[in-house]
Amino acid sequence: MKSTGIIRKIDDLGRVVLPMELRKKMGIDQRDPIEIYVDGDAIILKKHETSCIFCGNNKNLIEYKGKHVCSECAKSIAE
Repeated sequence: MKSTGIIRKIDDLGRVVLPMELRKKMGIDQRDPIEIYVDGDAIILKKHETSCIFCGNNKNLIEYKGKHVCSECAKSIAE
């Protein structure tokens, strides 16, 4: 991990503000979903990318009943 030298405090509701410079660098916009991971004693934030529920592919996605399926898996299911 690389230190940015930026320190933020957590507010009374447990929130922390991500600096604009980091949001721009990571392509994170308002209301984007963020995934939260724990690795030992570290908390890792990652921009959520929608992917196929079967293979994890994030290209050529089709939404079906609120779930995302790639065109390859959809074709395989149809056969």
